[in-house]
Amino acid sequence: MIQPARRIADVPTTPVYDLYWRFATERQAIFMRRLRGEAAPWTYDPIFQRHRFTNAYRASDRVSQYLIREVIYNPAHPDIAIETVFRILLFKLFNKVETWNMLERELGPPSWQSFDIERYAKVLGDAIDAGRRIYSPAYIMPPVSLGRGGPKHVGHLKLIDLILRSDFVARLQQSRSLDEVFGLLKAFPSLGDFLAFQLAIDLNYSMVINHDEADFVVAGPGARDGLAKTFVDAAGVDPVDLIRLMRDRQQAEFDRLDLAFEDLWGRPLQLIDCQNLFCEISKYTRVSHPDIMGLSGRSRIKQIYRGEERPVQPWYPPKWGLNKRIPIFPTTVLSRDLFEVHHEAV
Repeated sequence: MIQPARRIADVPTTPVYDLYWRFATERQAIFMRRLRGEAAPWTYDPIFQRHRFTNAYRASDRVSQYLIREVIYNPAHPDIAIETVFRILLFKLFNKVETWNMLERELGPPSWQSFDIERYAKVLGDAIDAGRRIYSPAYIMPPVSLGRGGPKHVGHLKLIDLILRSDFVARLQQSRSLDEVFGLLKAFPSLGDFLAFQLAIDLNYSMVINHDEADFVVAGPGARDGLAKTFVDAAGVDPVDLIRLMRDRQQAEFDRLDLAFEDLWGRPLQLIDCQNLFCEISKYTRVSHPDIMGLSGRSRIKQIYRGEERPVQPWYPPKWGLNKRIPIFPTTVLSRDLFEVHHEAV
């Protein structure tokens, strides 16, 4: 029987435990150095210099920034609950900015009111036939079989239609926690634990719901691998309890290790961020600590850092109260401008 962890002393740790906090500090420092326009290199860590890792805060990643600013809160889009949910689902089921831009360019602003599966499917199918990728490789999007099957992208368009023709949006607005939102999403085909949790977080960026990110977390496969490397007997402890421990202990551990962690303008790491950091430390330690094995058995990092465009001016859900604290960084661009340039370059 899995026993909940109550104190950090109850669960023996490996050297990766301290490295977790050092990783979070350095990854956030790289993010801030780039925003401030400091000259490269933004780190002297050879692993960070060679490989690409997501930000310490999930909402700071480029795709999340585009979702928040351009998909959810763009004033050109209708501020209606079902339309907001439609845009989030359409964007996240493909999770690729270029796919969103293509649909917008070919069909006009994405809207549930004018949503036509056949028209959307044709644009996506033509792109596939032309050799373009319409899905992000960030995580595997499983196919969904509805009706007589068909191409993967058609299944996902049908899934959006199924969700929005149900009472999902009404029940979403009545939900009282992220856990409840997670349960609503899991009731639909192909939405397992990992994807349902990710979508719950994305929906919670909007004004349709407003739940505390401190209330609920699901440990994905990557996080479980990182936990196995960080704690000696992670298999005997509920991973949610370990992630909560990290969230609760963050300031004490930064102080203990004398780390000057720059938080997100007053916002500490949330459960989703600590979960993501376990995914990233799982990858980092394949190089830094190859002798410490996790669950996956992987030994190399696939993501190579190839140099990025100018950083995006950060902008977060207004309900977080952060945007008024964030200065305008002269070397940044707006997310829509960056991705427009990137698309043209491709």
